[in-house]
Amino acid sequence: MHVDAWQGDITRLEVDAIVNAANSSLLGGGGVDGAIHRAAGRGLVAECQTLGGCRTGDAKATAGYDLPAHWVIHTVGPVWEGGDAGEPDLLASCYRRSIEVAAGLGARSLAFPAISTGVFGYPADLAADVAVSVVREVGGGLESIMLVAFDPTTYDLYQSRL
Repeated sequence: MHVDAWQGDITRLEVDAIVNAANSSLLGGGGVDGAIHRAAGRGLVAECQTLGGCRTGDAKATAGYDLPAHWVIHTVGPVWEGGDAGEPDLLASCYRRSIEVAAGLGARSLAFPAISTGVFGYPADLAADVAVSVVREVGGGLESIMLVAFDPTTYDLYQSRL
């Protein structure tokens, strides 16, 4: 399995599945969640309404609709509360469950945003450690996993860990 970092807009990637750093309602929000919902179109929110939300650390799949990706894997990352409230395990579960769901769909390529590092406040350096560790450990039989950074700082964090 090949793991790489890339800087840019995850909604433009031609991969089998992209991961959405969602909120528990799965109905859209800010940051990457809002960008994915806008790019995918109305069908995405309509399908998300049928899923009954998602627990922190879990993942659920929908079609990609107007995205180049075939599927969107929605995962809910932890809100950073200082690191002693189980945040590392919950974040690791987001990556693990997303890979499991993507593999279950038959995906060969998967792209992750930096989960929980935006409004959820997870420190980007600690989140990068978790992301790289879990994707290397789990793999899920996928051919490639891309860690997508929207900004150069996060990209550099991924690169230094890969």
